Amino acid sequence: MKGKLIILSAPSGSGKTTIINYILAQKLPVQFSVSATSRLPRGAEKDGVEYYFLSPDAFRARIAQGDFLEYEEVYPNRFYGTLNSEVQKKLDEGKNVIFDVDVAGGLNIKKRYGDAALLIFIQPPSIAELERRLVSRGTDSEEVIRDRVAKAAFELELASQYDKIIVNDDLEKAKKETLNTINKFITQKL
Repeated sequence: MKGKLIILSAPSGSGKTTIINYILAQKLPVQFSVSATSRLPRGAEKDGVEYYFLSPDAFRARIAQGDFLEYEEVYPNRFYGTLNSEVQKKLDEGKNVIFDVDVAGGLNIKKRYGDAALLIFIQPPSIAELERRLVSRGTDSEEVIRDRVAKAAFELELASQYDKIIVNDDLEKAKKETLNTINKFITQKL
């Protein structure tokens, strides 16, 4: 049997990465899809672990070669995308793949894989709380935070196109709800 795809999307600062790390620690039969990006590594991030780090020019060259399942130029010269080869290999081996992608990327993956893909949107309790979380993590400039908050408003408008919306107003509750949703999806027959 081919594997299934679980896509988590959320505005930056919604707790998506924390929830995905929790899911991966539960030893579910899922493998993380490492995305590519043209941004620089943050903190202790390593190439091939958190992301495949490419220059903007190298990213554009891979787009031109048709190497991406989905990609987005999120901000000028700031690309994120999922490599076809990374995903197809895992699916062909019957493995379930979990994604951390933006809303547009998630919708593109769903369009391609249909019922074999589950879209989960992690929603912040409010835009104000989202901004507070972004400021408190201390990793981005004021300008980047402003851009992320503006993008969040757009992403929230698209959340209704997702299969499941989980509001992260209580992290432990959001983790468990996400885990239950994924468990149910990967155990059901297509």
